[in-house]
Amino acid sequence: MLVPSTQALLSLEMADMAAFANLLGVSIPEDWPPGEYDRDAMQFFIEKLTEGGSDAVGWYGWYAIRQATQHEPATLVGGGGYLGPPDETGTVEIGYSISERWRGQSLAQELVTALVDNALRSGATKIIAHTRPDNPASVAVLRKCGFCQALSTDPRMLQFDYSHS
Repeated sequence: MLVPSTQALLSLEMADMAAFANLLGVSIPEDWPPGEYDRDAMQFFIEKLTEGGSDAVGWYGWYAIRQATQHEPATLVGGGGYLGPPDETGTVEIGYSISERWRGQSLAQELVTALVDNALRSGATKIIAHTRPDNPASVAVLRKCGFCQALSTDPRMLQFDYSHS
């Protein structure tokens, strides 16, 4: 299940993790926040949501929640989102990260697929993603989700494009 981040959720996440977990009704992994989703990213999302108002919700962060099972409570397993709404060419950039405990279970692939589908339904025509060359798991996820490696403007990163015609 995906839940869009809001200013209120992000502020609570930064200030009081227990209250944040309680509000979402989830357990939080010890390594939260995962990967490149850090306080700087949270602050960026807050600023962009403040600038964009209610129209911006859904074009920045999303929380990935694994539903409760017999053996596990509902758990915040990852996060992902966009760097903003589509630009004038219809392009959006996605990012994602899964908590270490939950990696290797196809959750990143599910998250990326959901982000792509949501972006396309919302008017994007091209989706890009960047990952480090030393992250083969992320490269594999992007390829499984239909992305192709493209020319990157950042020599330290690989760029992948997903085009919808």
